[in-house]
Amino acid sequence: MSDNNNDSNTPPSPLEDWRSKRAATLDAARSTAAGKRHARGFRTARENLDDLCDADSFVEYGQLAVAAQRSRKTAEELRSSTAADGILTGTASINAEIFGAEAAQAAVVINDYSVLAGTQGYFHHKKLDRILEVARENHLPVVMYTEGGGGRPGDVDVTTVSSGLTVPSFANWSALSGEVPRIAVNNGYCFAGNAALFGCADITIATATSWIGMAGPAMIEGGGLGRFAPTEIGPTDEQSRLGVVDVVVADEASATTMAKKLLGYFQGTTAGFACADQKALATSLPENRRMSYKVREIISRLADTDSFVELRPNYGSGIITAFMRLEGRPVGLLANDCRVLAGAISAAAAEKAARFMQLCDAFDIPLLSLCDTPGFMVGPDSEREGAVRRMSRLFVVGASVQVPWVAVFLRKGYGLGAMAMTGGSLARPSFTAAWPQGEFGPMGLEGAVHLGFRSELEAEPDDAARQQLFESLVEEMYQKGKAVEAESYVELDAVIDPADTRDVIVRAFNAAKGSKRRSKKRFVDVW
Repeated sequence: MSDNNNDSNTPPSPLEDWRSKRAATLDAARSTAAGKRHARGFRTARENLDDLCDADSFVEYGQLAVAAQRSRKTAEELRSSTAADGILTGTASINAEIFGAEAAQAAVVINDYSVLAGTQGYFHHKKLDRILEVARENHLPVVMYTEGGGGRPGDVDVTTVSSGLTVPSFANWSALSGEVPRIAVNNGYCFAGNAALFGCADITIATATSWIGMAGPAMIEGGGLGRFAPTEIGPTDEQSRLGVVDVVVADEASATTMAKKLLGYFQGTTAGFACADQKALATSLPENRRMSYKVREIISRLADTDSFVELRPNYGSGIITAFMRLEGRPVGLLANDCRVLAGAISAAAAEKAARFMQLCDAFDIPLLSLCDTPGFMVGPDSEREGAVRRMSRLFVVGASVQVPWVAVFLRKGYGLGAMAMTGGSLARPSFTAAWPQGEFGPMGLEGAVHLGFRSELEAEPDDAARQQLFESLVEEMYQKGKAVEAESYVELDAVIDPADTRDVIVRAFNAAKGSKRRSKKRFVDVW
């Protein structure tokens, strides 16, 4: 008599059946698909998943889903070619070793390009909506890998909808704005609906091998706009210049490392820290007040070692927006870069800074301003960029910020631009200080002299004498606007030794608790 357990005609037990179907979704059973990814130098979705999440912490949702194409493909074909319907969703801990298991909990979404080019199908959307609801209910940050080609037309099993325009995924994702941190990561092609998800995120990371666009080649050609290769649409360097991408990295491994680091700023304070010798700050500015310097070197010295991460460095680059840590505490940084437009604030820089301020305020990350600006950028070209609307956002957003805010003027603080860097007024931050090299006034000194003393300058016929008069008037105004004078009129809280800056900032943040009357934190982009 044969043993039924060895009879090939005996159907598998429910447990065996489950194990078999589950195994079919993994890379080992999908070696051809994995090989194609590796041949391009890319990782599989599950390789990114394993790298992102703490070991053995991922709880997967909807792993056995397949595309809604049962009427056109066999069950075996669907399990093989449409595993998990092209999207891995679940919860996991990320950075638990640093922040503890409770603070490390997150929702994870990874679009799988090896399944129907990462397109979004019926059950794909159901899985996405389910995990976004879990994130909302449990207040979990979300990390989403967005590679994919947008909507999928081939889900023929779905006969109860026509346009598909009632899909709630995009509204659900957007509704998490200000509720939980959302980080989007992209590698490869990201078009249409996938690009919309990428663009809605709070922080966007893209590899150098990314192409991101609101329409892919097929949609562009279908619209009668010509034929384009996917690599002609939204390359990373272009999207970085336009401010679509916050952080550019080399590859998926670097992107995953960066996602974990950026998520950490929202997860809390680290236990240990180190920093550079602060004494060098005393000589970090050139003696000539008209010479530029590298403010990123000052930032790196002030910050905890290896904690400075800049966002959108190639867009609105006159203002640096970044995360850093001070004694382990996460801090949002705004800093003028005097090597760009001499530190003047452009429309794009103002827009970038305002959005970053909203992000930090929404998630209780204190703000630090390192100021050195002659004011807002002026001129017809600036106005053609919508300067009035975009620059004014700094005042609107600054007035609503409720987190602790510390401002330090490294050198220039002139006009509306200086006020905008401090939330609308030098009295707005919890603590406003300046280095001894600080200089202040209603507008840049040279411009003030040209306007205020035009008749005296025009009355001097000799060019050399006119220049000498001009320089003497500038020096006179400089002496009146020096930081020590501003403090004597109580326009500053303190003038500080540059070498003490880090310690002073830390103590100021320790004393500043922020508003006790926190309103709903939802915010919208300020494009």
